[in-house]
Amino acid sequence: MTQQFTITRLGHQGDGIADGPVYAPRTLPGEIVSGTLVGQQVTDIRVETPSEHRVKAPCRHYKACGGCQLQHASDAFVTDWKLQVVRKALMAQDLEAPLRPIHTSPEQSRRRATIAVRRTKKGTLAGFHGRASDTITEIPDCRLLDPALIAAIPVAEALANLGASRKGVLAVTLTLSEAGLDVALTGGKPLDGPLELALAQATEKHGLARLSWDDEVIAMRHAPVQRFGAAGVTPPPGAFLQATKDGEKALLKAVAEATRGAKRIVDLFAGSGTFSLPLAESAEVHAVEGEAAMIEALDQGWRRAQGLKRVTTEARDLFRRPLMPDELKSFDAIVLDPPRAGAEAQVDEIAQAQRPVIAYVSCNPVTFARDAKTLVNAGYTLEWVQVVDQFRWSTHTELAARFVLNAAS
Repeated sequence: MTQQFTITRLGHQGDGIADGPVYAPRTLPGEIVSGTLVGQQVTDIRVETPSEHRVKAPCRHYKACGGCQLQHASDAFVTDWKLQVVRKALMAQDLEAPLRPIHTSPEQSRRRATIAVRRTKKGTLAGFHGRASDTITEIPDCRLLDPALIAAIPVAEALANLGASRKGVLAVTLTLSEAGLDVALTGGKPLDGPLELALAQATEKHGLARLSWDDEVIAMRHAPVQRFGAAGVTPPPGAFLQATKDGEKALLKAVAEATRGAKRIVDLFAGSGTFSLPLAESAEVHAVEGEAAMIEALDQGWRRAQGLKRVTTEARDLFRRPLMPDELKSFDAIVLDPPRAGAEAQVDEIAQAQRPVIAYVSCNPVTFARDAKTLVNAGYTLEWVQVVDQFRWSTHTELAARFVLNAAS
């Protein structure tokens, strides 16, 4: 039976929410929609009264593809909504701070994507999964990805023909690098001699910089270098990398501003050196990261670079063994960029260490706000927050923030 619903707000996953709560994907606050209620989900949605913020999705794949959630909303609406997500997360912890104007990465700027590829009776099917679905949608005109990544999708299909099982889905991570395409595959057939040979030959045929299978490097024609400031770094296969160069630049600018003037910086959850190496242009840096391969890549990048100050490295699980106050006391600024879970244990120790300045980069406003509350209770002021939207048209929100220790603390 068809019913009508009035959408009152958006949830964190980007769904419109009506009283109940009832969830209606790809709707906007203020809209009146009709559809069939299945459990708490509205299906077969028809927008009866559209919002003034509703726009035509710029990508023709939007209805079928699950890669974006908010293309039906104006840029101004998405910007305001993401700022509100951060503001509400802070308010839930009784915090507030100046939010700078959001920085949004341009269209077609994603330098990395994981493509799902399935073998079929007729060949292969490659693209993104549909929303909450195992269905794969082809994306030849994707508005997110750098055109060079879209052009590489046939390479993913060719590799699937070699190593994907008929029943499973091969995950092919394509990353642009200075030396060309860096490809990492997971979910395929067990690696054996004939498959390894075929993959090595495919690396040469398609001119790939590097090809990895379940984290094992099969072939590397050229080191797939990423540029972090003056340093060139070859991250391990599948290692974390900011989604866009533009977003990375915006986050780095905020971190550099937050730590300006510091002589000794500790970079926690340092990855392969996104912040450590550019900061080493003006300060000594101690980089700490749980993944040994990433910290080794950072170290090698520093050793090959010219003109950087001293960078020391440490492989350490900061969730189980956070740096303690006595280990932090020699630094005059702290940078931390934890995963979505935040850095609760490490922040407890930072709060006790009472270092003058903290630059916190986060991909989860909720855990950021939780950690921010700990720091504020310990005598810090949350001076500003810079929201960065490098996952355009998605619900994903990133930020960088500056904390300064109050004089009386």
